Amino acid sequence: MSLVMVTMEKAREVKKRHEAELMNKSGVVGVAIGYKYVDGIKTNQLCIVCYVAEKRAEADLKMEDIIPKEIDGVPVDVVESGRIRAF
Repeated sequence: MSLVMVTMEKAREVKKRHEAELMNKSGVVGVAIGYKYVDGIKTNQLCIVCYVAEKRAEADLKMEDIIPKEIDGVPVDVVESGRIRAF
């Protein structure tokens, strides 16, 4: 993963280009921009956040459903959110 800080503009641009692709992966229920968490601690690193219904090990996923750790130099964080429902 790149140690270069990502700007909000760069993160938004990369999210916009790849959001549909990420949303087509099994289990992904949302995509956003946020701050990366490492071992439960929020960092100051902007990233693309992929919300999934249930977090699973890469070994349990099909290759096409694995979410990359970085896209175009922007880190990606996977966060378990459960199913998102409108009220």
